[in-house]
Amino acid sequence: MAVVVVASNILVQFPVQGTLGQLSLADILTWGAFTYPFAFLVTDLANRRYGPLFARRVVFVGFMLAVTCSIIFPPLLFRLGLIEFDTAAGRVVRIAIASGTAFLVAQLLDVTVFNWLRRQSWWRAPIFGTLAGSVVDTMIFFSVAFAAAFSFLGPQDAFALEAAPLFGSFATEAPRWLSWALGDLTLKLLIAVFALIPYRLIAARWSQPATATA
Repeated sequence: MAVVVVASNILVQFPVQGTLGQLSLADILTWGAFTYPFAFLVTDLANRRYGPLFARRVVFVGFMLAVTCSIIFPPLLFRLGLIEFDTAAGRVVRIAIASGTAFLVAQLLDVTVFNWLRRQSWWRAPIFGTLAGSVVDTMIFFSVAFAAAFSFLGPQDAFALEAAPLFGSFATEAPRWLSWALGDLTLKLLIAVFALIPYRLIAARWSQPATATA
């Protein structure tokens, strides 16, 4: 979990360069979007093998790291010359609040849904837990970090609030952060399906996975 969280907080600073048809990937995705969804895989494997109590401990470790990394990495990467724009202290705090809240709520939801379904077909618990967590994670992070309604938490990002073509290419216009959220969620859902492969391969090696306890 530590590796996933640290890597994601670094890679989220770098947009994905390239195009997909008429879609500019830099308008909707960062490299962190490719690593962060694997936090759900880690949580689900911990839950499957050791049970929900242990899985929640893993989540709380990830939560503390998510908040810490969100505060440390943006100014550090700027000082090292790896990113072009400095982030004001107030924005850093707001993003840290968004990151920590989204991570904690989404991962704990994943643990709960996984527990409800753990005795059903092997794929139901991880896929539905991850899907539920991914939707909630995206909603909380992008709204708290960028939506005008949460401006009481810190300074707003004027660029994120500017109206632009949805996904950078459609006729419909919306605040840029909505395109970022939809792009992020789309990738999360795709990776949730892909992650069933390593989940199955790893979990199948455990002859006696943990039973559900509170």
